[in-house]
Amino acid sequence: MQIWRADDGLQQLTQTGTPNEKQLEELLETDPSLLGQQLLVIGRQVHTDLGRIVDLLALDSEGVLHVLELKKEKAPRDVVAQALEYAAWATTLDQDQVRQIHDQYMPDIELEVRATELFGFTPDEVGVQHQITIVASEVDHHVHRVIEYLQGAGVPVNAALFSYFGDGERSYLARAWLVEPTEQAGAQREVSGGRKEPWNGKDWYVSYGSESGIRDWTDATNYGFISAGGGDWYSRTLNSLPVGGRVFTCIPKLGYVGVGKVVGVATTADQVTLMHNGVETKFRDLPLVAGYSHANAEPEYVVPIEWIKTVPMDAAIWEKGMFANQNSACKLRSRFTLDRLVPAFGLEE
Repeated sequence: MQIWRADDGLQQLTQTGTPNEKQLEELLETDPSLLGQQLLVIGRQVHTDLGRIVDLLALDSEGVLHVLELKKEKAPRDVVAQALEYAAWATTLDQDQVRQIHDQYMPDIELEVRATELFGFTPDEVGVQHQITIVASEVDHHVHRVIEYLQGAGVPVNAALFSYFGDGERSYLARAWLVEPTEQAGAQREVSGGRKEPWNGKDWYVSYGSESGIRDWTDATNYGFISAGGGDWYSRTLNSLPVGGRVFTCIPKLGYVGVGKVVGVATTADQVTLMHNGVETKFRDLPLVAGYSHANAEPEYVVPIEWIKTVPMDAAIWEKGMFANQNSACKLRSRFTLDRLVPAFGLEE
C-alpha cells in the first residue's frame, strides 16, 4: 500500500506504523464504516462455545453477521484456522442467540431500534448468513493463497489491511482489501444462490405486542384485527401488509397465536371500522378490553383480519429457531418456521 500527496507535485507519504489491536477495535467499534459499509456493532469480546473470544460482531443491512478478528501487524498463518472456527460457530447461532449477544452488549436499547436508526429498517432475518473479516496490517503469501482458495469455495472470508501514514504533523489511516468485497460477494452468490431465503409471495409475519391496558389478544381474536402504535417505528411497517396477504401473528416472548387473511389497510384506531355481528362498527365503539392509546399521544393503527385459526396466549406455538422480529410486520421467509406453523394451525399446504 502506497500513498502520494498530489497537490504540489508528487510526494510519497511515509508509512509510520499500524494501529494495535486495541486501537483498531476501538476505531471499528466507534465507526465500523471503516470497512466500507454500514455495520451495526452488536458485540465486543464475545465468548464462543469453542473457548475463543471474538473481537467484534456486527450486522449489515441484510442481516448478515460479520465476525471481525483483529491481529496486530501481520496476520499469522493460524489466523485462517481461527477464522474457520469462528465460521463454524457463527453457523450454529439462531436469531434468538444473536439478539441475546446484542442485549448483553447494549442492554438499554433493542436491536431493532438501533437497526432502524442506522439502516432505516430492520432486516427480515439476522444471523442467517455470516461474513468473516480478518483485520491486520498485512498477510503473508500463505494466508493470501488460503483465503483466495476458501473464497473460491464459497467460504465468506476476507482480509482488511490497515496502515498509518504520516505527512508532517498529519497522520492518515489507510485501508485495502485482500479481495474487493464486490468481487467476493458475487462469487459467493454463485455458490450459495443468495443470502436470503426466497419469499413465497404471500406469507407475512406480524408482531402483536399484547400489553396490559394498551393492547389485548382477546380483543384481536374477538373482533378480527391486529394493531401496533405508539410511534412511527412501531406502526409504519403495517402499511406494507397487502389486502389478501396471509399473516402469522406472534406475541413477543410467547410465540405464534394466530393466522389470518388481511381484509383491510392500516388505519388509525379513531378512524377504522370493523365488522361485528354483521354490522360495520367503529373500532372505538366496540366493547374492548384494552384502550389502544398511548401516553405520548401517538396513534394506534389497526389492520382488519379475517382469522383462519387462533389459539390462546397460553397455547402459543414456539420452537427454538423460529423466526421472530420486533418489526410490527415483515415478510415471512423462514421455511423452518412455516414448516412448523402450517401443520400446527391445521392449514392444508
